[in-house]
Order: sequence, then C-alpha cells, then structure tokens
Amino acid sequence: MPAPDTAPRLLRAFLAVADELHFTRAAARLFVAQQALSRDIRRLERELGAELFVRTTRQVALTPDGERLLPYARRVLDAHDGLAAAFSGGPARPLLVDLNSEGTTAARVLERAREIAPECELMARFESGLTWAASEILAGRLDVSFGRAAGLAPGVRAGLSVQPVRYEPMALMLPASHPLAGRAAIPLSELSGTTVYAGAGNERTREWTDLAAQLFAGWGIELAPPVPLAVGVAEFQRVIAKAGHPVLAVVDFPPLPGAVVRPLVDPIPLSPLMLVWRKGLNHPGVDALRTASAQLGTAKGWLARPPGAWLPERDLTLMRNRS
Repeated sequence: MPAPDTAPRLLRAFLAVADELHFTRAAARLFVAQQALSRDIRRLERELGAELFVRTTRQVALTPDGERLLPYARRVLDAHDGLAAAFSGGPARPLLVDLNSEGTTAARVLERAREIAPECELMARFESGLTWAASEILAGRLDVSFGRAAGLAPGVRAGLSVQPVRYEPMALMLPASHPLAGRAAIPLSELSGTTVYAGAGNERTREWTDLAAQLFAGWGIELAPPVPLAVGVAEFQRVIAKAGHPVLAVVDFPPLPGAVVRPLVDPIPLSPLMLVWRKGLNHPGVDALRTASAQLGTAKGWLARPPGAWLPERDLTLMRNRS
C-alpha cells in the first residue's frame, strides 16, 4: 500500500525523469546528483510498490504504472505549489495557455484575462488541436487550452475541467479567386459534392475532423484526404494551396494571404469552444481565464445559439451541463 506521506521531492524527481526520459538531464534540471535522483526514484518505487521506469543502457521509458502515476503526481504538486504560493506572498508561476492559433476567440479571452490579473504571467502557446493539447495538459507540459472537449476520449476528458466559452459559427476559408469567394455567406447545400479540408490525418486535431465528418455527412460534402502535416503559416498555406481544397474554419479565423473567410449558413453549423484545464489545478491565472470567458460570453452573446443552428447532441449536452 502506498505511503500516505510521500514526499513532494520524490514526485518532482519522478516527473523530471518522466519529462526528460533521461536521468542525467533530469538530474541537471533539478540541480542534484544523478545518484541522488536514482535513489529518490527507487525509494518512490518502493513506497508505491510498483516499477515506474524501464531502464536500459540506451533508453528510459515509463511503465504502465508510471503512466498511471503521471496525472496524480501533477495534481499533488500543483496543490503543493499552490499552497506554497498562497502563503509566500510571491507571484504564481507562469501559466501556459494554448490558443491553437492567433487572432481567435481564445486569444481574446487571454487578452481580457491579462487585464483582469496583470500580476499573473499568462504565456501563450500554439499547439494546433485540442486532442494534442489535452495530452500535454495531462502530462503537465501545458496548463490550459481551448477547443471541442466533447471530441476527446472519455478517459482523457475525465482528467480535465471544462467551461463553455462560445458557440462559434463555422466558416469556409477559400482562395479569393474561388467562385464562392464573392458571396457574403455560403449555404451548406451549395457545397454538396465538393471536397473540403478539415484536418484529416492530423492526429493533433482529431476532435475537429470528427466534428467536420458529422457535419459533412448530412450535406453530401466530401472530407479531403490527409495532407502532409505543416508547421507554420507559410507551410500550411503552401500545402493547402497545392491540395486546392477549401478549408473548414470558424468565423474569427484569420484568413491566410490571398484567401477569404465566409460564414456557412442554412443552417449555421457551430463549433462548441470550451476552456479546458487539468483537474486539481489551482492558479489565479485559471481564475482570470474563467472570469474573462464569462464576461466576454455575456457581453458578446457567445453562448446564445442561433435558431436552428447545427450542433451534435453530445456537444450540446456538454456545453449545457457545464454552463
């Protein structure tokens, strides 16, 4: 049976090795001798009665028990750090906030949160997809993200807290020369038989591709096949231009050079945007983000669904239950 008073030092040693998968680098990160780090890991394994790492001369890997310990260790240390910060009078550690991309609803929430809590350091990250960001949050390498939480695996979602931010109207990004680019809005019926890119093949954005597939199935729209994973705006623009397909987006998505974004209508398809953070994470930056989401949602009507709008039932249920 695990000891009820496992020292935070042992958990920090475990997380450092789990992040680095290398004892020498982990020891340097903690400013301790490698032998001392190894002793702490062995002691933790004895206390838990489980092997946490597989060690060979060439590599270090987490065992299934090590993977199982990760989220618990993160939560314990989050609480420990929060307690220390609450009584130290010092500033909280920087909060890592994934925005997916610039110029979006999430960026507006972050900007407002920085105004609410100027003493907090809220650091933006761009992980491109909640599926990827959620795994990073559970591993402790990110703190907060935004996206379609209903599209995550149940086991992943169980380790996360969520708060609705906005029913985002979906849109189409297409070249300015496209026949539909001159339209103020594009009815879904006019896309029947066409092919639209929605991230197929990108493991980081599976929740988005799943939402698109559900939408497309009802309107005879083809899901574009996978394209090479592009990193950076210029590469994404090149790959998409080469494929030649319009891109499913949301109305606030900043268009690429030479492209336009047009809202989809009849009905308006919605992307359910939620604020997502690790359960047990206590940080004033999370409080500021939650307050900012609520304030902007009320002021801008982000949580008012347009009449007859399209949204899968499980997404609607999660948005309602967490409102």
